[in-house]
Amino acid sequence: MYARHFDLTQDPFSIAPDPRFLFMSDRHREALAHLLFGVTGTGGFVLFTGDIGTGKTTVCRCFLEQIPAACNVAIVFNPKLSVMELLQTICEEFHIAVDTAAATLSLKSYVDALNVFLLQSHAAGQSNVLIIDEAQNLQPEVLEQLRLLTNLETHERKLLQIVLIGQPELRTMLERPDLEQLAQRVIARYHLVSLNVGDTARYIQHRLTVAGYSGQIPFDEKALRRIYALTRGVPRRINLLCGRALLGAWANGLHQVDRPMVDKAALEVFGADSGEAQSTRRPYALPLLGSFSALALALALGSQFWPRAGTQVPPAVRQGLPAQASAPVASAISSPAPDAPASAAVAVVAEDMEALLPQLPSAIAPAWQELGRRWKFDPGTQEPCTAATQQQLQCYRTTELTIPLLRQLDRPGILTLQKTDEPAVFAVLTGLSEQTATLQWGGVAHHVTLISLARFWRGDFSTYWQPPRGYQPDVREGTASPALGLLSRHLSALEGKPLQARGTDALTLDSALIARVKAFQKGQGIKPDGHPGPMTFMQIEKAMGGNGPSLETR
Repeated sequence: MYARHFDLTQDPFSIAPDPRFLFMSDRHREALAHLLFGVTGTGGFVLFTGDIGTGKTTVCRCFLEQIPAACNVAIVFNPKLSVMELLQTICEEFHIAVDTAAATLSLKSYVDALNVFLLQSHAAGQSNVLIIDEAQNLQPEVLEQLRLLTNLETHERKLLQIVLIGQPELRTMLERPDLEQLAQRVIARYHLVSLNVGDTARYIQHRLTVAGYSGQIPFDEKALRRIYALTRGVPRRINLLCGRALLGAWANGLHQVDRPMVDKAALEVFGADSGEAQSTRRPYALPLLGSFSALALALALGSQFWPRAGTQVPPAVRQGLPAQASAPVASAISSPAPDAPASAAVAVVAEDMEALLPQLPSAIAPAWQELGRRWKFDPGTQEPCTAATQQQLQCYRTTELTIPLLRQLDRPGILTLQKTDEPAVFAVLTGLSEQTATLQWGGVAHHVTLISLARFWRGDFSTYWQPPRGYQPDVREGTASPALGLLSRHLSALEGKPLQARGTDALTLDSALIARVKAFQKGQGIKPDGHPGPMTFMQIEKAMGGNGPSLETR
């Protein structure tokens, strides 16, 4: 109804998963890369999860439009099946003939027929991908049968790649002890989180542009911030709210949407979920940190498909990249910038991570010393973490970081790198660009591609951090400390609420503060347990413009 009023050719905020409207945020690009890895990888499981409404289905449809011709795809939309029904559905999707009238029809009949098909297609130079949507509904015995299907292999590779798409509980399912064997075969994981505040505005502008809108965005700044607060950056909620707000503007003969109009639309769309009630009922997804630049899609395409210096991007990989990303990725790999010396681009992409590993120290102490220089202190002969306490710093280590979280955290740290069956080595991460990481040891910087780094890094990261005054590790509900008072004030600032009066510095960790901490943690992609640990404080410090060292971006 409001299309003509805003000179639109179609509805920009339909909740239908139309790939034309796919907004390629950093997260969506990387999600698409993981799905493309299901086409080009060597076999196993690819796990793609996300909260309701974050855009999983739209990304999947975009992925299906880019599948190479030499790839056979089977899609299971209804996973509430028995083992026999699943195998039957897979064979039907791959157009595999099975004699269903045979008296001895059994699971083996379907598996044998599938094995023959996979071997024949492999001999013909084809790959095979099985996509299962809503995979959180799979029964354990069905998941086990899927694991057994990945046993179908040649000496070089597995014959079937399986992409599991589902809601966050799918990740929890795979943590069960009885599914450990399957979890170990997951070769790529990605969890699609909601948009941050900047990407929310760009998402709205993108959809309006695709729908034919050519003027200034019809939402003022306060309206955009309110949309983000009310939707938590979830695309489906953004669509519902923006569509209703534009309808309200049309009904009132207006061409600009302000905050009161957004609030009114929210009451109509979300009911009691809108307004201030949301702050206690549903968490805000606060802004993600770090660069808004695009992550290279090749992050998850597998090292065997990443070209060495001077080579061309394989056609299958180039065709798999979105149009807006393929050209810069390919040119950055194959040739230097026009004004750069011929060796400049090679220096960024040609260093062999595997060849560099033997040069790295096998003890972490030298890496702590090198990292200390970034914090302008030298541990000398002291134990580094002991020396750090004299500078009001502490050592922190986690084993659960990802490259996007490194980018958000935006601080130098120590990466533990390890080749299979060889001792671990250590390097200091000092920079992250869109396609490369800068590692430093012995005062020398080395640039490696993100995908080559991912081959040897499993998420182990160590760094220095400065705890706030009164910080207590493993703080429990009911505990009071000055650090919690500072935490609450910073959260208020990030939530766009009026700053609290300082009063006493100490504050108690109660259920309300725990809910706010969970909301912040969820927005940052870290475990939302509601208990503020080092990672939570570091992310808040970064969001508030902390003065610690940052990663170089070039």
